Amino acid sequence: MPNNSAFVFTAQQGHKFLLSTSTARERIAKLRRLRSTIESYEQRLYEALKKDLRKNEFEAAVSEVIFIYGEINHAIRHLTGWMKPRRAGKAITNIFAKNRIYYQPKGVCLIISPWNYPFQLLMSPLVSAIAAGNCVILKPSELSPATSTVMASLIEDCFDQQEVCCFEGGAEVASELLQLPFDHIFFTGSTAIGKIVMEAAAKSLASVTLELGGKSPVVIHTSADLKKTAEKIAWGKLINAGQTCIAPDYVLIPEHMMEIFAGHYISAAEALFCSGSAAPDLDVYAKIINERHFKRLCELITDATAKGAELVYGGLAQAETLTISPAILLNPSLDSALMQEEIFGPLLPVVPYKNLTEAVALINAKSKPLALYIFSKDAAVTKQIIRDTSSGGICVNDVLVHISNPKLPFGGVGTSGMGSCHGHYGFKAFSHERSVVFQSGPNLTRLIYPPYRTKQWVLKLLKKLF
Repeated sequence: MPNNSAFVFTAQQGHKFLLSTSTARERIAKLRRLRSTIESYEQRLYEALKKDLRKNEFEAAVSEVIFIYGEINHAIRHLTGWMKPRRAGKAITNIFAKNRIYYQPKGVCLIISPWNYPFQLLMSPLVSAIAAGNCVILKPSELSPATSTVMASLIEDCFDQQEVCCFEGGAEVASELLQLPFDHIFFTGSTAIGKIVMEAAAKSLASVTLELGGKSPVVIHTSADLKKTAEKIAWGKLINAGQTCIAPDYVLIPEHMMEIFAGHYISAAEALFCSGSAAPDLDVYAKIINERHFKRLCELITDATAKGAELVYGGLAQAETLTISPAILLNPSLDSALMQEEIFGPLLPVVPYKNLTEAVALINAKSKPLALYIFSKDAAVTKQIIRDTSSGGICVNDVLVHISNPKLPFGGVGTSGMGSCHGHYGFKAFSHERSVVFQSGPNLTRLIYPPYRTKQWVLKLLKKLF
């Protein structure tokens, strides 16, 4: 285990200047060492993820570990190019100059990760921070303790603590870390805690990347293939038992299609996660993380049905296994907690709409979501929804998959977050883009030096040029 946070932070502050001069070859070597260490810990990670969330090993491999191998490999392939100074265009004020943008590490960075994808959401920003040449302190979630312990051992085996260090513990550890004047803070979690992180960062004017959440809607148009649509939504909603920040939160659908969609969704949920029956297959269906969240989800069902929602399927709760079966609720009241809070569980509300204008208005009445999903074969309809709404990202005729492409920026907007991550965008999040002007040739700026009384012609010229 590392020493106290202040000691490690001071050590990293002293080391960051040396690390900032590291070459692409040196950073790539660290990324390869991280990949090799993860490979040696892979089975321990699967066992920990099963203990914390009852994740099936195949699901854990695809959504957590292999995802990170992809991030590392992408960074290794492209890092030399990312680090090269980038050319910038000239302006009339420096027409003879050479303009470049250099990427400089931000320094000592703090990464705070959540419990729902405990390995992926800690390691993904770490890969970017290492690629950018930073020192890093990691704080995994205490709600996934088995995975946190394995990751702490992994980091200790892979890095000297003056470069990368992992601190386990509860909210008190996070609070202690947030008192330190980091150069950058990367936080993934709830909007409420994101505000606390941003407030703490403001004290030292640290930059922040906030990956938050929100109610990510699905809009189904009349042109959609309902059976295929339902299967994709069932997978995206029910993987990790709905505990995914970009899971489809609620569905907006034309009134006459609602019950047909519900039937297809039930069939898909049973085929994918229930071995063809109504009861979840516990070998492939994750558990709710803890008793508090289990009770919260049960209360959402109770409140929604009391306010008129029709629970047409599922929602059976098993406290001893922290399992809630896939549920679908039709016509929920927009005032119910189910439609006001991010669900973060296997409950799918389905809201009918009369026309597209109404559907868009329902989306825009809420905070900007982290993701928006559109199912439509009508290109004009798709363009209209993209134009008239705002969200972190969009998938058309699919769910979740936009997060898997490291060539795309991933991030929220408004209450769903700020800043982007993955690939080059993650590298830039942990870098300062530094403008450098190499001046040469005639000193044209002398035209604006004093004395000014004979320079009126210069103002006229500048007005024309600018």
